[in-house]
Amino acid sequence: MIESRSVLVAGGAGYIGSHCCKALSEAGFVPICFDNLSTGHRDFVRWGPLVVGDVHDHALVAETLRRYDVVAVMHFAASSLVGESVADPEKYYLNNTVGTLSLLRAMRSADCLRLVFSSTGAVYGEASEGLIREDAPCIPVNPYGSSKHMIEQMLADYRRAYQMNSFVLRYFNASGADRSGYLGELRDPETHLIPRALMALQGHVSDFAVFGTDYGTPDGTAIRDYIHVADLATAHVSALHLLLQGHVGGRFNLGTGVGFSVAEILSAIAKVTGKQVPLTHKSRRTGDPAFLVADASAARDILGFRPQFSDIDSIVTDAWNWHRTAHPAR
Repeated sequence: MIESRSVLVAGGAGYIGSHCCKALSEAGFVPICFDNLSTGHRDFVRWGPLVVGDVHDHALVAETLRRYDVVAVMHFAASSLVGESVADPEKYYLNNTVGTLSLLRAMRSADCLRLVFSSTGAVYGEASEGLIREDAPCIPVNPYGSSKHMIEQMLADYRRAYQMNSFVLRYFNASGADRSGYLGELRDPETHLIPRALMALQGHVSDFAVFGTDYGTPDGTAIRDYIHVADLATAHVSALHLLLQGHVGGRFNLGTGVGFSVAEILSAIAKVTGKQVPLTHKSRRTGDPAFLVADASAARDILGFRPQFSDIDSIVTDAWNWHRTAHPAR
């Protein structure tokens, strides 16, 4: 019988990790936030203790796992900017792939053999214009996606060799903000479409641009599957419950199955805010596929994943409410 309710959340002071800490607490767990605060935020750590450290520090991770009697790990600690990964691939293979290897070594040494891993739809690369299933070929087109795919392969090997069970959750465009206003998407620099557009409306961004209007899509702009961060957090907790029940894990897409173009997102922002985002048009960025939309039916069947907040109006409304509170207009 598993008595401890402590879960180590690597990268728990970041955007998605902090939302998952909140969801864990609401589900009766104690999230142990492990974060080097290089991109995370100390004031996002509200639901459990903070251990300031890096996943490369194998000894500190192992000591933390033992000290808190951790029963499972959620892993969000990674660099995640596609453009930066193209410009500086070494950083991504070191931070993401090598960093995860260090974390896995620590987990084995502490006999903690359950993991929920934050992966990405970027592992698929330039997918066809249809819903992407988990058995689609993984041919990443940027080092960010490649680093995550390497980790997925490592986890499959660790399951076979060391009986380390893991859920690999490939989510698409995480978006939105905590509905109660505690947390939101805050990066420097901010590169994601929705928060960057909202920051442009507030006067915090002066160079908002749409990258590529010549994709083979109905309006020429790239199409993505947007999933509310609160729904992502719920899915992670569901995966944790299954691991604690003895499930071996697997790879699952998290998305809505509905794609929206950049132009459609900007229209939704105008509808919610009553303002038009000032913008310029630029050429495509290297490593950006035209179409990424998930088939999440496997997650629905196994994890019970049914997004509650992922309609575009709710995503934009929650993000706008948080931005207006946390970062008022200039």
